[in-house]
Amino acid sequence: MQKNVFSLIVVTGISGAGKSTALRVFEDMGFFCVDGLPVSMVPKLASLFQEQDKKHRGLVLGLDLRQHDFLDEWNLVLQDLAGQGVRVQIVFLEARLDVLVRRYASTRRPHPLESRELGLEQALDEERSLLAPLRQASALVVDTSEYSIHDLRRLLQEKWSSLDEGGSGLRVHIISFGFKYGVPIESDLLFDLRFLPNPFFDARLKPMSGMDRAVADYVLDGEPGRTFLPRLLDFLAYLLPLYAGEGRYRVTLTMGCTGGRHRSVAVSERVFKALKNDNYAVTLEHRHFDLG
Repeated sequence: MQKNVFSLIVVTGISGAGKSTALRVFEDMGFFCVDGLPVSMVPKLASLFQEQDKKHRGLVLGLDLRQHDFLDEWNLVLQDLAGQGVRVQIVFLEARLDVLVRRYASTRRPHPLESRELGLEQALDEERSLLAPLRQASALVVDTSEYSIHDLRRLLQEKWSSLDEGGSGLRVHIISFGFKYGVPIESDLLFDLRFLPNPFFDARLKPMSGMDRAVADYVLDGEPGRTFLPRLLDFLAYLLPLYAGEGRYRVTLTMGCTGGRHRSVAVSERVFKALKNDNYAVTLEHRHFDLG
C-alpha cells in the first residue's frame, strides 16, 4: 500500500550559522526534531515516523559535516526516501565569514574541518564549497549574519509557514535592502532601484516607508516607475518558469535602494503581491527596514 506523501525537513548549512537555534524553532512549531543522526539511518527513521508518530506536525533532521558519511551517502538516501513517498525540503543556514569567525571565537569550539593544516577561515571556505550542491537544492536559504536568536526565530516561523502553504514547486524569496548596509549574499537576481524617485528628499514622505500608500504612489505612479513595474513583472513572469523548468528549487530576488526603507520596500511589496497572485510560494523580507 502506497504511503501518503509527507515532508521531511533537513536543517543544514555552514557550521556556526544557527542550526541548533533553527531546530528549536521547528520543535516549538510542533515538529519532531533529531540532530546528529547518521545519514544512513534517515530512511529508517522516516519510515518509522510515518507508521507510528501521530502527535507531531512532521520530522526535522539536523545534518552537518560532523557526520563523515553525510555527503557521500546523501544521494542514495534521497533515492530511498523518494521510494517511500517522502518529500525532502532543505533549510540551509549561512552567514558572512567575519560573523562566523567571531562566533567561533566566542564559543571557543573547533570547526569540524579545522586541523593543523587548515585554519578556521580555510575550514569555513572548504565547508561552503562542499555544501554548495545542498545550498542549490534548498527550499529556503537564510543568512543569519544580522539576526539575534529572537530575530532568527521569528524569521524562520514566518518564512516556513508561507513556504509550507505554497506546497511544491519553485520557491521565491524577495529581500528589500539598502546598498549602504551591504548586498545580501544569498542574492540570485539583484535589482538596483536607485533610478526611481527618492522619497527621502521629500520632508512629508521621509518619515514614512515603502509600505505606506503615499510613498508607493510617489515611487511607482509617475515615470519611470509606472513603466518600470509592469516590465519587471513581465520579465519575472517569463524568467521564473524557466528556472522552474531547469529544476531550480529556490530563487532569491533582492531589491536595493540607498537605505532600504522607501523605494526597495515599495517595489518588493508590489512584486510579492503579484507573485502571490500567480500562485508562487513566495516570502518577503525587509532586511534593512529599521536601519534606513
